Amino acid sequence: MLKTPAPDTSAAAATSSFDVREVGRVTTVREFIVKIQGLPSCMNGQMVEFASGGIGMVMGFTEEHVLALILGNKARVRQGDEVYSRGEPFLIPVGEEFIGRVVTALGEPWDGQGPIAAAVTNPLFRDAPGVMERMPVKEALETGVRIIDASFPIAKGQRQLIIGDQMTGKTTIGTDAILNQQGKNVLCIYCAIGQSQSSFMKVMRLLRERGALAYTIVVAGVASSPLGEQYLAPYAACALGEYFVAQGRDVFVVFDDLSKHAWAYRQLSLLLERSPGREAYPGDIFYIHSQLLERAGKFVPELGGGTMTFFPIVATIQGDITGYVQTNIISITDGQLYLNTALFQRGFKPAIDFGLSVSRIGNRAQCPAMRELSGKLRLEYLQYQELLRMTTMKADLSGDAEARLRRGEVITQILTQNKSRPSPLTEQVIFLYAIRSGLLDPLKPAELDKVKEELHAWLQQRYPAIIQEIQEKQALSPELKRAIEQALTAYLQQGGTAE
Repeated sequence: MLKTPAPDTSAAAATSSFDVREVGRVTTVREFIVKIQGLPSCMNGQMVEFASGGIGMVMGFTEEHVLALILGNKARVRQGDEVYSRGEPFLIPVGEEFIGRVVTALGEPWDGQGPIAAAVTNPLFRDAPGVMERMPVKEALETGVRIIDASFPIAKGQRQLIIGDQMTGKTTIGTDAILNQQGKNVLCIYCAIGQSQSSFMKVMRLLRERGALAYTIVVAGVASSPLGEQYLAPYAACALGEYFVAQGRDVFVVFDDLSKHAWAYRQLSLLLERSPGREAYPGDIFYIHSQLLERAGKFVPELGGGTMTFFPIVATIQGDITGYVQTNIISITDGQLYLNTALFQRGFKPAIDFGLSVSRIGNRAQCPAMRELSGKLRLEYLQYQELLRMTTMKADLSGDAEARLRRGEVITQILTQNKSRPSPLTEQVIFLYAIRSGLLDPLKPAELDKVKEELHAWLQQRYPAIIQEIQEKQALSPELKRAIEQALTAYLQQGGTAE
């Protein structure tokens, strides 16, 4: 009797695992946009794979074709190549392993320090949480910039636009705010979009020298990067930040800058044959920025309870803030800091225009001490500017006018701040109290410069209890006010110098 051979189970096991993919074919390659025949089930924002090994993202459709953006080396994609779709959204790796690293918009290392072993992924695009998933923003994000923390306070979860001409210090405000987060348990993300290599390396050098990379992730979509990666860079920064928000962390993101992001999207849209609108931008430019910026906020405990704060930077041309992209982003954000070229040229740095800048969160984000001392600061400065214009051509002034002008000069000089030297909260409270008390009004400009350099260090040495109480309580009791006034008087009488 013949025996029936046993079935080959190894062969069955080998054929039991299979990969289901839709297959299409490239019909047209236009710069970094390709037309694909097939892929009937793909969706917008979905990832596709080319037979040559590259990846792409679906950007739109026509009646006959799928339009996809090539990511990476466009030279490898040829007409007739096969394209595969798995029906998955575009995912990038995220995780703690990215802290201290420089990565591309695809989550790939860009700093030459080896691969990043991340096991978690986040979608590049997602809907922003709804109103019921958010909480009021009240906790201050200290930027270390005296003029901002005193007059335009920022809250964790806020979106604050930084707008102004080229070379007016916009990037400096963002990097100073990152430097000031050292030791505050805030995860920072610096996203460079369309920057020159030299400008980007200056920022990297500053962050590295000051130890800020220990709590910072850098997303590089510089001018030399493929245009698709420049477009995706801010969304990648959001996806990386959302991982930490889900862990209950506070995240601070600087987008430098969104005007170049809009330029990149305009080029993509023209290649996608979308009709140009105002200033040649496509009609959905408002949507792509609102989709991005709405992902900031303070979220309920069910979503992790963390916060994500955005500092989008936008460039203007000759101070014109009425441009299409500029007005769009102003309407999306919770306030703007307008940097005035004329102020910058006069040496008032950071050159923030008090008249055109606003933070809609207001003093709700300030600690009690800052709220008490800075309440009239903005009004006093604006009155000083108006009085200065009115009295330019007059030689004789009343005593009251001279006193107000002198107070305005003191405010101007105290608020002027060197770049990359963030001011701690205790120093800001001391300076604001000194302005409010009038103790600095008799001083000459050179003496004020000495006070700015020495006062805080002198108080730390001679009156450490005052500094400690301000840091711990962040409120001014009558006893603390008397102690501060006595210490300031002692400093001015002795002309003390910190040892």
